[in-house]
Amino acid sequence: MTLQNRIDDLPFENHFARLDKAYYSKVDPTPLDDVRLLHFNARLAEELGLAATAADDPALLAALAGNRKVEHGAYIATVYAGHQFGSYVPQLGDGRAIMIGQVRDARGELRELQLKGAGPTPYSRFADGRAVLRSSIREYLCGEAMHALGIPTTRSLSLVAASDPVRRETLEHAAIICRVAPSHMRFGHFEYFYLMQRHEMLRPLADLVIADHFPQLAGFDNRYAAWLTEVVERTARTIAQWQAVGFCHGVMNTDNMSVLGLTLDYGPYGFLDAFDAHHICNHTDEDGRYAYDQQPMIGHWNCSRLLQATLPLLHDDPDQAVEIANGILNRFPAAYTTRMMELWRDKFGFASMQEKDRDLINRFLNLLDRGKNDFTRSFRALGDVRIDSGTTPLLRDLITDREGFDAWLAEYRARLQFDGENEDARRARMHAVNPKYVLRNHLLQTAIEKAEAGDASEVARLFALIQKPFEEQPENEAYAAEPPPEARHISVSCSS
Repeated sequence: MTLQNRIDDLPFENHFARLDKAYYSKVDPTPLDDVRLLHFNARLAEELGLAATAADDPALLAALAGNRKVEHGAYIATVYAGHQFGSYVPQLGDGRAIMIGQVRDARGELRELQLKGAGPTPYSRFADGRAVLRSSIREYLCGEAMHALGIPTTRSLSLVAASDPVRRETLEHAAIICRVAPSHMRFGHFEYFYLMQRHEMLRPLADLVIADHFPQLAGFDNRYAAWLTEVVERTARTIAQWQAVGFCHGVMNTDNMSVLGLTLDYGPYGFLDAFDAHHICNHTDEDGRYAYDQQPMIGHWNCSRLLQATLPLLHDDPDQAVEIANGILNRFPAAYTTRMMELWRDKFGFASMQEKDRDLINRFLNLLDRGKNDFTRSFRALGDVRIDSGTTPLLRDLITDREGFDAWLAEYRARLQFDGENEDARRARMHAVNPKYVLRNHLLQTAIEKAEAGDASEVARLFALIQKPFEEQPENEAYAAEPPPEARHISVSCSS
């Protein structure tokens, strides 16, 4: 692939914009004042066919700020609905996001570029269509952090700040990210047309997803059932991957669920510090609907909403459609459990899976939960445990219940000895799946405060840090520490 120096030279294809206009509205971004490029994702740019030097072009900044339109861009906002905190909202849509268009990356796969915070659209519902610097920094960094952790996710090409004031809880400054994903299509796109009784609109939408992202299924009579099976299983596996690194999605509404199984929409998220199985990362979530331990069940429920919305695609006979949908939905628990146990096996360093491993895993998690001990640091230290019972592992200092830990440790060492794996090889394998660095809220807060004061250096530092979450970075050792006491109760909400 030849790298382009101008974003206008990227070959946009814009498949979504070829659909009927009932699926979207044409809309121009609203310009911002005094824009500046706070950060540019040069690695992602090259994947898209854009040279890193393109960041020096003022025309690129203008395009990423929504102050000029890219040649051959589509510039559309799509309509969708969704269940928000369990209640159905009949029309949502891209209220502050505008799709520039689709290009093919270095592997020939489609990537969709979307400006988030680019101003009002027909789906803004009286809102301003803007994003603030605080929430934009959080999304920009977390997409890249999740990508480096190997979790399917949206990412961002750029972070642009502006001087325009935006009212949230307080007066803040506007910002825009250029979000990038194979597709930003959501469960809610299908819910909208199903519950509007416009069932004829479902097939073109599903056919587009299949043609663009599941081409091996195109042309088959059962392509919709096969696609939905893949979506359900991908969703289950992605949630398992979240939980294995202690990530909590704060707003798992159906309009925030991807039809490709990606992690979509980073608002009030959080990585666990002290382990609490019932942790709620979003203070707006008063009932704990999206608590850490509830996320698999919510993912399952959300998939049931998608399957309901696609019943007309599964069979002409309603009863047979429901039967097929139930069969697909029933694949979620096994997909989740299988992937979750694979991940726990790797995190605990087991070379095989034995009958009593589940109990050993749960007892360690209970130790962390009882003592509210640090999730990431504890699992990282677990990799340094040696089978030799004459050595005291550093992990013991991180656990509150020392007596309970000592009893557990004896059984854990015996279990490792059963596998008979070389200790250094096991340690390397465990450190490759137990990150040392995650994007903790207190680290983000520091970067946000500095950026709001005009200093984006901490954004750049965190961006570099999270590229290598599993590697030792001696110069960044402080970033692996537990949050200081005054930062342990940072609150995030839906405005985050």
